[in-house]
Amino acid sequence: MIPYSKTMAAAAISILALSGAVSADEEAESILDTATPFMHHSCESILETYEDDHQQISDIVALMVMVSLYNREIDILVEIEDENDREALDIEFVEELEDACDDDPGMLLAGAVDLAVLRTMAAFD
Repeated sequence: MIPYSKTMAAAAISILALSGAVSADEEAESILDTATPFMHHSCESILETYEDDHQQISDIVALMVMVSLYNREIDILVEIEDENDREALDIEFVEELEDACDDDPGMLLAGAVDLAVLRTMAAFD
C-alpha cells in the first residue's frame, strides 16, 4: 500500500474550502491553466516527484479537485448543507482517493481525484 494518507489528508480540506469558489468561468480557466502542468502525473509519480513536499502534493490535488468540481458543476456548500456532513466529506474523499490510487498506482492523478469526487458525492446522496 502506498502511503497516501499523510499527503492526501491535507488535500481533503480543499473539497470544502474551494467548492463554492469554482463557479466563474474565468476563475475556472485560471485554475485549469495552473493545474495543466501536473495533469501527466499518476498517483505514483506525484508521490515520487514531490516525495519530500507534502504541501505541493496537497496543492496539486486541490487544483484537481477544483477542476473536477467545476466540471461536475458541484458546489459543496449547496449540495451538503449540514456542517457535520461536510466534515465527514473530507474523510470520505481521502478514503476514496486512497482507494483509487491503491487500486491503480499508475492511474492519472486527475482521474483518481475525479473518481474520488464522484464516489464521495454519491456517498452523500
